[in-house]
Amino acid sequence: MFRKKFIKDSAEARGNFKWRSHEVLRIEAFSDAVFAFAVTLLIVSLEVPETFDELMHTMSGFLAFAVSFALLFQIWYSQFIFFRRYGLQDTFIIMVNAVLLFLVLFYVYPLKFLFRLLLTIGPLHQEGSKTIITLAQVPELMIIYGLGFASIYLMIVLMYYHAAKKKTELGLNDMEVFNTKTKMYLYCINIIVPLITIIAVLLLPEGKAGLSGFLYFLLGPAIMIYYTIRKRQHKKAFGN
Repeated sequence: MFRKKFIKDSAEARGNFKWRSHEVLRIEAFSDAVFAFAVTLLIVSLEVPETFDELMHTMSGFLAFAVSFALLFQIWYSQFIFFRRYGLQDTFIIMVNAVLLFLVLFYVYPLKFLFRLLLTIGPLHQEGSKTIITLAQVPELMIIYGLGFASIYLMIVLMYYHAAKKKTELGLNDMEVFNTKTKMYLYCINIIVPLITIIAVLLLPEGKAGLSGFLYFLLGPAIMIYYTIRKRQHKKAFGN
């Protein structure tokens, strides 16, 4: 299983955090199946192209698939690290993880549609003689995407919040509590930016709603600034 191999190969990712789970939990095995199904849904076609034109049409969606896959992998990896660090599988975590998986499956089609629109179809929103999306529909697409993105990371924030509350039961030391809160606040950024984007969609004129997508570029700088601040706080508190 990929996750089991990843556990062995990612030992260096532990850093100053003790891993409290070294075996694949049942909740993780089920999660892997759901993520695998989600990736399957991203694939443009499950059938082998029968003509060169069909092949090129399939290949045209490669970049959109790659970006979508990278985002899904990031979500999977966030969940992977959480279970390695805390090994929690109580009722709260099972329920929140179930909602997370549900949202991932819901998120796949808006994700695939959006990046296919941006990277394959282009700003004319036309594919042949067919109109893929009208300007009046763009705000709704951006809202759906933003709500899906924010909701997924809200579930991850809730998981880390629960782990922080269980610090005594888990035996987390001060550094591990600090790192737990660091991760939790980090994922809050992935909630705030999409919500700002949704507000921008509602405020912008209908024909300009698509410009709100550029606000997602705030994620990179915001995360870099946040990590810089937390690294200084970490050094001040623990000396490394």
